[in-house]
Amino acid sequence: MRRREFLALGAGALAAPALLNKAYAGGPDWPAKPVQITVPFPPGSASDILSRALGAPMGDMLGQSIVVENKPGAGGAIGTGSVAAAPADGYTLLMATAAHTITAVTMKKLTFDPRKDFIPVIELTTMPLVLVVHPEVKANSVQELVALAKEKPGGITFASSGPGTTHQMASEFLKLTAGIDIVHVPYRGSGPAQLDLTTGRVDMMFDNIVACIANIRAGKLRPLAVSSKQRSSILPNVPTMAESGYPDFDVGAWFGIMVRAGTPQPIVDRIATVSGDAMRQPKVSDLFTKDGAVVTAKTGAAFEKLLEADYSRWETVAKESRIQIE
Repeated sequence: MRRREFLALGAGALAAPALLNKAYAGGPDWPAKPVQITVPFPPGSASDILSRALGAPMGDMLGQSIVVENKPGAGGAIGTGSVAAAPADGYTLLMATAAHTITAVTMKKLTFDPRKDFIPVIELTTMPLVLVVHPEVKANSVQELVALAKEKPGGITFASSGPGTTHQMASEFLKLTAGIDIVHVPYRGSGPAQLDLTTGRVDMMFDNIVACIANIRAGKLRPLAVSSKQRSSILPNVPTMAESGYPDFDVGAWFGIMVRAGTPQPIVDRIATVSGDAMRQPKVSDLFTKDGAVVTAKTGAAFEKLLEADYSRWETVAKESRIQIE
């Protein structure tokens, strides 16, 4: 083999990974450096666990490392704002949660516009909430709980993991749709709220199934309904809110990736493809589906439809319940 042919073959071999990487999503010459996923919540949170689980398979597919950076605070607004201020080049991703749409309608002083400053890339997974009560609450169904609340206006308390969280908003939504008067007791996190719920200091709560399942199985909490349209695989005997008489009640703790508005569409498409493929890998999906989550991998219009439904619902709830967070 002549020297020129040998060098040409060598160059082709070295270029092959780059060509495969580029061809994976048919996109631009991106990424040329590590990609950051910003998590607007603390280490150990569900969004943090998901981001770190996605990092390895996404990095393998992209040929670059994925760096997870936690920027918690202000209900996710600090980390979200940092992504809104980053260049629109696809190197800074936001691990968004349902809190994104709630923040948009409950926080007055934001440095960014949750609707206009981001492109929704992909909804990765969603986890239904479960409505639980302390065993001494004399209600074995949502209908009985509502009847009890109507008998004792202001006499039933509901816990949440903090003001403006999905947990509070779900209870406020029930309060409005059922026409009942129940009292909010906010906590700093799901853990303290669960503790007081199991001891009977508060009466009820909407919380993530994974946070409740141990207490449910131990008989310390009674589940009345799940918040999704379909029953949960780990609580198959518990009806949905729709089955309990509230057909429009479809509330979930979803997780998805967003990027700064203005990011080139080929890069957006590539992030959607790679992250969706990574989410479907059993070693990633099993971390969440074992606790009742559902892998959705909704991109484009489907994800936008979810966001618009959330914005509309939470805007109404925030206005009617007079929820504003400074």
